Order: sequence, then C-alpha cells, then structure tokens
Amino acid sequence: MRVIPIQASVTSFITTGSGCDEVSGEVPKLDLPLARRQFLKGSGILMGTIATGSVLAALAPSPVWAVELKTLSKAEGQTLMKMGRVLFPHKKLADAVYALLAKDLDAKASGDPAAASMLRDGIAALDAAAGGSFAKAGDKKKLGIVSAMAGQPFFATVRGQCVTSLYDNDMAYATFGYPGSSWEKGGYITRGFQDLKWLPAPSAAASPKPYFG
Repeated sequence: MRVIPIQASVTSFITTGSGCDEVSGEVPKLDLPLARRQFLKGSGILMGTIATGSVLAALAPSPVWAVELKTLSKAEGQTLMKMGRVLFPHKKLADAVYALLAKDLDAKASGDPAAASMLRDGIAALDAAAGGSFAKAGDKKKLGIVSAMAGQPFFATVRGQCVTSLYDNDMAYATFGYPGSSWEKGGYITRGFQDLKWLPAPSAAASPKPYFG
C-alpha cells in the first residue's frame, strides 16, 4: 500500500497506532507520513493542495502535499500528471495521487538513462503536439494528443505505471471507499462487511440456511 508525503505545519497532529476498532468495525483516519519542505531538494518539486471538503481533507494532517523528483523537472512531472489524468480520468481523485505516477516514473528514470531519455522524448513530443505546453492544453486537445500516441513505448510505459501508482495507495483507497486489507486484522466481519449503507438490507430469503448434503 502506498502513501504520499504530506507536509504538515503541526507535526503533533500525527498520532501513533494503527489498525482498526475490531469491536465497532470502524476504520480509523489514515496516518499519512510527513515530508518537510527543507528536505525536498530534488531536480523538481511537485506541490499542491487538497480540496477543502474532500475525503482526503479529513484524513491528511495538512492541505499541502509535496513530492520530490530526482531526475525529471517540475514541468516534466506536471506533464506526466496531466497525461495520467487523460489515461485514467477520475474527477474525485486528487492531483496528489497523480503526483505518485510522476514520482514512480521518475524513480525508474533515475536509475536507467535509457528510460529517462524515453520519458523526456515522450514528454517533449506531448508539448510539441500541443504547440507549446501539453499541461496547459484543453481537455479535448489533450485527449487527441494522447490517443495519437497509443502503441508507442512511451504511451505503454505511462499507462502501465498508472495501474499501480494511481490505485495502490491510501488516498485512492479512501477516495473510492476501499478499507484496505483485513485478513491480518481479523477479517471483514467486524471491519466493513456490513457497512454498505447505500444498499438496502437483504431479505431473509437472500441468506438461506447452509446446505450440507
């Protein structure tokens, strides 16, 4: 499970302890780690805020998030974030989650010159197709540019990384309502098995006695 560094002005906000209340079945607030700005000294720094009133706003210790890139520039990271949102558009998913995509691709590039070159060439191609800045282009234009790249190694690399970067992390779980793994915490019986409040309660006929023939 992945988490994103969240910068907090008051570090004491973070409490110790994890897990959940197995008696009530309640899932506690996420304990997101901190990353102070002075420790972020990479090639590029992606920063932003979490929208007030969103699911993540209630879980994060601060509305400000920051992600460090060691190889790619801030502009290149922002372009990858925008491409990720075109490939997997989720209005509810915060930019902080798409920043994980840029961070993971940057990590691969930092240890592989060929991968770094491929990413930079792909990003440059996006900007060229947009006539300047892909990140600032309109949604329809972005979609057309990305669609035209289908089948290229750059396209496949970014799309493939999206699968894990965007969905295997605390923030995506919270946004989509997935409480995470429960087997090591006693299973789902007391941890969300009965919390589908948006569905009507099943009738008795829907749960017949087990048959042991």
